[in-house]
Amino acid sequence: MQPLHIDTPLVNSRPLGIAAGRTVFLKLDALQPSGSFKLRGIGFAAREYVRRGARRLISSSGGNAGIAVAYAGRALSVPVVVVVPETTSERAKALIDQEGAQVMVHGASWQEANALAQSLVSGEDAFVHPFDDALLWQGHSSLIGEVAAAGVTPDAVVLSVGGGGLLCGVAQGLHGQAGPRVRGGSPTRDWSKVPIIAVETRGADSFGQSLAAGRRVELAAITSIATSLGARQVCARAFDWAREHPIHPVVVSDAAAVAACVRFLDDHRLVVEPACGAALAAVYSLAPELAPYQNILVIVCGGATATVAQLQSWATTLPTIKTCN
Repeated sequence: MQPLHIDTPLVNSRPLGIAAGRTVFLKLDALQPSGSFKLRGIGFAAREYVRRGARRLISSSGGNAGIAVAYAGRALSVPVVVVVPETTSERAKALIDQEGAQVMVHGASWQEANALAQSLVSGEDAFVHPFDDALLWQGHSSLIGEVAAAGVTPDAVVLSVGGGGLLCGVAQGLHGQAGPRVRGGSPTRDWSKVPIIAVETRGADSFGQSLAAGRRVELAAITSIATSLGARQVCARAFDWAREHPIHPVVVSDAAAVAACVRFLDDHRLVVEPACGAALAAVYSLAPELAPYQNILVIVCGGATATVAQLQSWATTLPTIKTCN
């Protein structure tokens, strides 16, 4: 059956390669129809739930996941309800509404919105979690399959972490590959050992704090502008992957993430939001965790809620602080 997501371009970025002194491949999931990688897993899960008999999809989101569920519901001809927190931007709500979904606003954070969304689920409904669902991870893993099919074997994968869904999918995808496929850069023989550089913004760094503490940490609040990374606690599977796979956390400032978005817009003519800019910032500044690797894959996860005007506003108001921890 035809998936709801598309195979996205994989490009060798000359601008980021020069900045980092490395070969840098970009997986451009900002070009998904919903505007972010979320459609891979959410589309996969939504189709499966509808196949099992679901007549309505319910989800909770601060933005991108909600847009993806709404898109999937429209494509599958089932109604969708998305509960968003009060911090969700008007643009995000408008994009969810544009896909024909019902938008409900509840609570000061995603946790409160999620609790209400789950309480709405009845017999013929399916709840589509924005990041903590094995079906989502299976869908997200298709990203690595596309990279392998293109003949690229990275030395490291750089991605942003929010609730951990993308990290789980990428780790699962790496472990699902076998044999070397190399184009440009040094070969990595065992995909299951390709390290993941997991980047967060300061103030939304629940994963990094969890690894440092040796247990899952729940943040008291999200203080970063990268609200798409705004899960106060990563899912358990993401934390467990750190015991099974080489994962190196990196934390960047909001200012660095926004600067990376602006620079990326100039370099590649694509608008992405600060949640995606976090991963780009680690590459532009060559975070120390990247130093051992020559052939880098960056997941450009996207973000449909960002605008040029908002990026420009943040760029002029955010303080200039240290890029990476």
